[in-house]
Amino acid sequence: MPTSQSDTRYDLAVVGAGPAGLAAAVTAADLGLHCVLLDGGQTSGGQYYRHPAPGLGAARPDRLHHGWSVYTGLAARLAAAERAEFRGGHQVWALERTADGFAVHVTRGPEACGRDTVRARSVLLATGAYERQLPFPGWTLPGVVTAGGAQAMLKAGLVLPGRRIVVAGSGPLLLAAASSLVSAGAEVPAVVEASDYLGYARRPGVLAAVPAKLVEGAGHGSALLRHRVRLRRRSAVVEVHGTDRVTGVTVARLDADWRPRPGTERRIDCDALAVGHGLLPQIDLATELGADTLTGPDGAVALRVDARLRTSVPGLWSAGETNGVGGADLALAEGELAAHAVAGVLPEPALLRRRARLRTFAELMAGAHRPGAGWTGWLRPDTDVCRCEEVPVARIREAVEELGAGDPRTVKLLTRAGMGWCQGRMCGPAVACLSGAAGSGPAGSGPDRRPLACPVPLSQLAAGPSGSVSE
Repeated sequence: MPTSQSDTRYDLAVVGAGPAGLAAAVTAADLGLHCVLLDGGQTSGGQYYRHPAPGLGAARPDRLHHGWSVYTGLAARLAAAERAEFRGGHQVWALERTADGFAVHVTRGPEACGRDTVRARSVLLATGAYERQLPFPGWTLPGVVTAGGAQAMLKAGLVLPGRRIVVAGSGPLLLAAASSLVSAGAEVPAVVEASDYLGYARRPGVLAAVPAKLVEGAGHGSALLRHRVRLRRRSAVVEVHGTDRVTGVTVARLDADWRPRPGTERRIDCDALAVGHGLLPQIDLATELGADTLTGPDGAVALRVDARLRTSVPGLWSAGETNGVGGADLALAEGELAAHAVAGVLPEPALLRRRARLRTFAELMAGAHRPGAGWTGWLRPDTDVCRCEEVPVARIREAVEELGAGDPRTVKLLTRAGMGWCQGRMCGPAVACLSGAAGSGPAGSGPDRRPLACPVPLSQLAAGPSGSVSE
């Protein structure tokens, strides 16, 4: 098993090469820090700037992205930076505090065939977020993908999940996904949004402070209007139809708590469904070290940081979605600010003000799309909640009502819900809500605490301290 440990000790290790990580790495290098940027992908960009492999011969990848020139500018700066090093194919699975900083433990290669340990004085987490999924009958059928997954298929593979695609769930990602799909030639009969957007209207001053967001939203809206895509507000897909593949969905109107209104059901024929209910911060590397967290307006758990983006763990900073989901512009600003803080250099006041405006908008956006507790009205006893372990609603309710489980962990032990490949990232919010645990709800199940942030081959763990600075 290939194992390595570089003698290089970096000033800063940045985990995640999306908008926040890229901005942090190039800024840190400009400020004189010796920096390494780590990402599980082979190329930089993260999920937001995901792009086709060169072998696909995409002539205009910019057409698949918003703000593509920002990425190309950052990538060019990273390539030219003498003090910044990018390591693709390096998936961080644990952080270890040491006497003089951190040991960043990595599994590397497309088949996770080797391990590595990177040593750094400070670490900046820019690991982004993953999609929140709420189950419903038929959501395991082929042809059902996440909203972000549909975008990833298009951006990276230049393929569509289907020809007639319903986009559903809640949050601004739906409009962006639908706009991308219709622009690429797909037919989108409807965008089904569970909220009603009224939460934005309650704070017009916040909207006025971020005009670029209004322009971006208007751009997506105009694309949908041109293609005659209908927006169904206060509605949800409550069932998917088909045997071997999606053939249609049932859409129902919702009340204020997201409960389906009887008699409002309508079927829409389609061959694919792109669905998602917002994003959840990817924070497990930090919470395993005991970093403090907070609960956002959408109920999602994020890292608690101070004005300089420091976590409660000395030497550990956080930027972007890990501090609460807010989009690429906010991630870029926080990445740059965090680099200034690590370098001990004061940033320009304009950057501080920009970050404050975008963070305030992010909180408004999160509150506007907070899932309602009534979504469980979509479920049937045989609806799978945990896809990996095929655990249905009935087994979870049995664990709670008959066996006395009162929290997600106990439900997991009794039913195996959350023990599969994704380690509860897909089913965690639903299991937490169905368990009825105090403080749990449809948004999240509390901070993740897991010693391994990603799957790691047993051979690498069995190797013991080889390659570790703690030997």
